[in-house]
Formats: sequence, C-alpha cells, structure tokens
Amino acid sequence: MTAPVSVDDYAAAAARVLPRPVRDFIDGGSGAELTMAANRAALDRVAVVPRVLTGAAEPATATDLAGARAELPLAVAPMAYQRLVHPDGETAVAAAAAAAGVPFTVSTFSSVPVEELTALGGVTWFQLYWLRGARAVVPLVRRAEDAGCAALMVTVDVPEMARRPRDLRNGFTLPDGVRAAHLDEPVPGRAHRHGAGRSAVGEHTKEILDPRCDWDDLRRLRQLTRLPLIVKGILDHRDAVRAADLGANAVVISNHGGRQLDGAAATADMLPAACDALAGRCPLLLDSGIRSGTDVLKALALGAQGVLLGRPVLWGLATGGQDGVRGVLDLVDRELRCALTLAGCSDAAAARRLRVSGRDGDRKGVPA
Repeated sequence: MTAPVSVDDYAAAAARVLPRPVRDFIDGGSGAELTMAANRAALDRVAVVPRVLTGAAEPATATDLAGARAELPLAVAPMAYQRLVHPDGETAVAAAAAAAGVPFTVSTFSSVPVEELTALGGVTWFQLYWLRGARAVVPLVRRAEDAGCAALMVTVDVPEMARRPRDLRNGFTLPDGVRAAHLDEPVPGRAHRHGAGRSAVGEHTKEILDPRCDWDDLRRLRQLTRLPLIVKGILDHRDAVRAADLGANAVVISNHGGRQLDGAAATADMLPAACDALAGRCPLLLDSGIRSGTDVLKALALGAQGVLLGRPVLWGLATGGQDGVRGVLDLVDRELRCALTLAGCSDAAAARRLRVSGRDGDRKGVPA
C-alpha cells in the first residue's frame, strides 16, 4: 500500500482490517443515514472566497480552544470503546494528540481510564454523559478534575441512543476484553450479551443514560465544577444562547456525526445562525463530517473557533495505532496549512474573516 494522501485512504485501509461489525459501528449512522450524508453535502456546498496578495506565508495554525492552547484549531472528538479498533485504544490516540499538540477528549465510555490518559501529558478533556441518578454524575466530574482534565464536555443530544440499523443487523456486542473503564459494572455485562437483531451496546446505553436531563441539570453541572464547560450536541441557535447564558465556555454545533436523530439538520448549515445569535459571547466548535484540512478552513470561515475530528482518527488508529493517528493529524495539518495559504490567510483568525458562498449566497463568517 502506498502512503495515504487523504483521509479517504485511511478509511479504505481501515475497512480492510476491521471486522465488519466494528467497521459498521464506527462508520454507521442512525436510521437511513440521511443526516450523516447531509453533513458532507453541507460542507461540500460551502465555497470559500479567497483573498489575494496578502503576503501570507507559512500560516500560523495555533489557537485557543476552551482555554487551552492547540497547535491546530482542532481537538479529537470523544469516541467510545477505542480498544475495539486497536489493542492500544485511547492510549494510542491520546499519545498521538499530545504529540500533535491538540486536545484529546476522553469519553465516559472510554475503554481506558482517564488517569492513564492524562498521565501522557497532553491536554485532556473529559466528555460526560448524564447518567441515571445525579449521584452517578458527581463522581465522574470529580474523577475528571482529580485526573487533571483541562475541561469538561457534556454531551446533550443523547437522551437515549438512536436506532442504528447496521448495529441491529450485526447484533453488535462488545467483546469481553472491552469495557467502559469509568463505569463500575460486571464484565461480561449487558453490553456483552449477544442477541440477533439487537444492539447490546445500544441497550446498555439506554439503560444507564437519563433521558430526563434538562437545563436545570446543566445549571447544576456548571455550579458543580470550576473546569471550563463545553456543551456538545446543539443545533438550534436558541439552545446555543441558553447554554451560554448558563455559563458554557464553548458550544459544539453537532448532530453526533449523524448517529442520533436521523433527518436532523447538517451542522455546517446551523453554524452561521449560532454565530450570529451568540455574537462572540461564547466560542463555537463544529463537528460531524470533517474529513480534511479544507473542511477545517470552511468551518473557520463559517465562524467556528475550531473543529472536533472523529471518525478519521479511528481510521488512523485501525491502520497503524498511534502512528496511524499521528499520520491522520499530520495530514490534516498539512492540508490546513496549504488551504490557509491558498486562501490568503496568515492564521486561523484571518480564515474567520473570509467570505463564504453557498446555498444561501454570499455571507461573512465573522466581522472583518
């Protein structure tokens, strides 16, 4: 195999080495996967209007993300059970992120404990799902704080896991050697019990998440910790404003990569309204469908402070462990630097002043 020159190359390589059920768990979406496709279509519709004769050369890519310095306007998204993909799992991904100088987000459903990941020395964020019973949430928050996490990211778009047909057809089940390291549960447990036509992982998730979580819970969470609070899973600009009103330090415009409500709006379509509504009060990040450095440039031009990168990281992990993840991050780095130069941008802030053209005509990401 020749060296990968695009994220698609890593995706193809991962497809060759991963078992079908694991590949479908990573690559699949909910329902008919309409939202997953819409995320890509929305990004593809965005056309950046470059500036010329700016003298921009060797653009600077470092930025601030939720109070942390990042060498790229990018963080690794929270993703569960990474030991499904490679024996080193989250350890390899966190080490690669640290080497690349970007934040790594450890999931509530991580297959490696957060303490082992923060010990690697990079910037680590802890992603929190709202578990049944408030007393189940507090120990996770304290554990993240004690481990040295730099921020807390609460995911708000999963009152329960959506129906994901690929997982249902595969009867998707965790192997006994993979478990949620932050949950005090027996192994094998419900997520390990195979059943035809059902997803054991989906049933386990539904069993432990609290669908009654509301804005009062978010207010209590803000009061519970002094860590920067990132709210992930918002599409409606009114919800973005409400999160900022409750003290969110950043908001992630996200539809869970097309893995929750099928038919939900694409994130790139929703980002501009959130930018306008917040008017700089709270930084916005974008995820769902990011596949290249050019996509990062588009997100910046639409007004995002940065992006979360998800599936491509797992494709790199599958194909080469830590080296594979670093290869993906380096590739996105090179693509972004090239895109910034071609767009006449000396840094990420300049990219946020570009005009973009799309379905709704010309618009600006942020004021010049």
